[in-house]
Amino acid sequence: MQVLKFGGSSVANAANINKVIEIVKEKIKTDKIIVVVSAFGGITDILLQCSQLAAEGNEAHKKKLHEAELRHLTTVKELITITQQSAVLSLVKTLCNEMEDICTGIFLLKELSERTKDRIVSYGEILSSKIIAAKLNTEAITCEWINSAELIVTNANYGSAAVDFSITDKKIADYFAASTSTLFLMPGFIASDINGVTTTLGRGGSDYTAAIVAAALPAKVLEIWTDVSGMMTADPRLVANVKIIPEISYQEAMELSHFGAKVIYPPTIQPVSSKGIPTWIKNTFAPQDNGTVIQKETSNNTNSIRGISSINSIALLSLEGSGMIGIPGFSKRLFEALAVKKINVILITQSSSEHSICVGMDASNADVAKAIIDEAFAYEIETKKVDPITVEKDLAIVALVGDNMKSHPGISGKMFGNLGRNGVNVRAIAQGSSERNISAVICTQDVKKAINVLHEEFFETVYKEINLFIAGVGNVGGKLVAQILQQQQYLLKNLHLKINVVGIGNSKKMLFKDEGINLKQWKELLINEGEAMDMQLFIERIQSKNLRNAVFADVTANEMVATCYEQLLQKSISVVACNKIACSSTYAYYKKLKNLSREFNAQFLFETNVGASLPIIGTLNDLLRGGDKINTIQAVLSGTLNFVFNNYDGKKSFATIVRQAQSEGYTEPDPRLDLSGKDVMRKIMILAREAGNVLEMEDIANNSFMPPACMVGSVEDFYKSMEEHEAHFRQLFIDAGINKLKFVAGFKNGKASVGLQHIDSQHDLYHLYGKDNIVLFYTDRYVEQPLVIKGAGAGADVTASGVFGDIIKASRV
Repeated sequence: MQVLKFGGSSVANAANINKVIEIVKEKIKTDKIIVVVSAFGGITDILLQCSQLAAEGNEAHKKKLHEAELRHLTTVKELITITQQSAVLSLVKTLCNEMEDICTGIFLLKELSERTKDRIVSYGEILSSKIIAAKLNTEAITCEWINSAELIVTNANYGSAAVDFSITDKKIADYFAASTSTLFLMPGFIASDINGVTTTLGRGGSDYTAAIVAAALPAKVLEIWTDVSGMMTADPRLVANVKIIPEISYQEAMELSHFGAKVIYPPTIQPVSSKGIPTWIKNTFAPQDNGTVIQKETSNNTNSIRGISSINSIALLSLEGSGMIGIPGFSKRLFEALAVKKINVILITQSSSEHSICVGMDASNADVAKAIIDEAFAYEIETKKVDPITVEKDLAIVALVGDNMKSHPGISGKMFGNLGRNGVNVRAIAQGSSERNISAVICTQDVKKAINVLHEEFFETVYKEINLFIAGVGNVGGKLVAQILQQQQYLLKNLHLKINVVGIGNSKKMLFKDEGINLKQWKELLINEGEAMDMQLFIERIQSKNLRNAVFADVTANEMVATCYEQLLQKSISVVACNKIACSSTYAYYKKLKNLSREFNAQFLFETNVGASLPIIGTLNDLLRGGDKINTIQAVLSGTLNFVFNNYDGKKSFATIVRQAQSEGYTEPDPRLDLSGKDVMRKIMILAREAGNVLEMEDIANNSFMPPACMVGSVEDFYKSMEEHEAHFRQLFIDAGINKLKFVAGFKNGKASVGLQHIDSQHDLYHLYGKDNIVLFYTDRYVEQPLVIKGAGAGADVTASGVFGDIIKASRV
């Protein structure tokens, strides 16, 4: 004997019911079959609405009743041939008239008891099962319809009745032992009390009906047919890359179902587990799929976690007070008070100091629970031994479930480490001694991110996904997007990393797509689908999306963007800054950003602030982490100035060479930042700060070579003035003689300076060509011969690659 249960989605309409019929036809070829069915999808909700509207004296209940009746009549007409419809249509009409009579009574009395509500909703299962039984009989498949209410006996707790198994098991066993039929059809969900009054087993009770019958016989197997191909590693509505769980233990399935896995109703598992009956979760719409088997013993699971689940609408109630310490009985009184009002506690946690007890429950019960507990501890509250109960709402529980967790150390560390790095604050934690479940209470708004983070950590062997937002898609930003596009396959194959660009913006427009922007068409999409740029709104959107592994890349030179970093870091969103403004602003702001990065487990990376893609800051930090000390820094840090002085020989005007540098993309948007030495001042200050020194811009000496008149007016005025002062620049070249002109930054003994110097052929800075930069670190370990970092220090491509490198570093945490 096998028991098959088909849920509401499986019997939602005639087309779906025909799929059910085909499955049943195959099954009865090899065994006796008991089929348990739910009401048509959505009907139970409609019937509840009918009864509620009637109780409110609202005649709209008639429209709802008509809607339910029409749905069933239409299904019969579509399902059964016209010559065989009449008796079935008459039956449906009779049952619908009974419902109408009951609702009329509710309407007149304006009273709706739980008992009456059970009677109303029971018609959903009776109608669906009667219609499907009739369809089977018209197919020449003899089917015996059984009223579940005559076999399953419960108490009178209407709405969620408790089964009396001693009576029920005997009734079921006796009935099926006496029957010679090979196919039976039963409505799920419904039962009756000892007096024969209709009761229901709670929402999802059709699963429970099937399990009760299977355990009472006992059946060879129980199959739950639904609209998914088994239990999944997480909720597919929240996680894109969920996986089917091939097999799972009864205990694991119980944990997952209690924690929100909707595939199976929690009480279903208990009857079949006690009899060791394998239970399959199968897909009505893909019957060929293997599905999930729930059984006592499972084969070795290579993964320590079987699944991740969650419960929303949780409230956390906390009882705290110094008067609780060492005094027995507080917990007993707390739970007794809740039990009297039948308030179910989902999660319990108590501090070892006995100073506080937290309980998690459905948020709908929170206000009543607070009033009850405050009343129970009124004396202690009045005498200040305990505080009034505090209530936190808008919470959810996320749970890791797996039998193998107890043999794998570090699961909790991975769980909470990954949540923390993504800015998910944990309000309470619970883990049972079985180590089969680790539960964390978090904010409801963080549930999707939390589940995705955990699923990626414990189940994603293919790749890690970074959600990237880019501000600034001009010259450097455009190159960055092109490099990400070019490297997508390489990153997936070699680093198991997927960079999902979900937001981009320039000075005019911004565009967001959670599924990822098509990088082959980003320019057209930004123009055609983008909205007007508002930087504060851009930042708020990043925060509100609350995506996991989020990284913000600032590829601008905009001061307003730089002031937004702290908002992002506080939300555990990593920041990659090409923009130098933040790190070269006041030391207090620079330090604040560094501290926020550590406090909120977010990366703050700005390698390109100093030498484009050269590993200058990274190397400096490695030296310090290794215990070395930076004593002196000498550097040529402007690719622009190095390019200019390497190419200026007095034959072409100095202004012409500067224009060439700008046209080739080496200068800042305003080249005066380079020529004034201000950009180099920023860079040496950032290096000094990273080396552990407190330094401000006004502390840096700038021996500028530019005539003051050149720095006044517009950029065009700047070029005109340089032409007028060509003699000055030519004299600089002549004065250098056989030496080379280099604009050098230096730091020593806490002092920093920048300025033009004559470099002879023996100096490390002499052989520096094109737009190259060079940094010399003299340290406790590199005393006479410095550590030298040298290479291209300007240009859109190399700068973009530096930003790209920082993005990848941010992802590797």
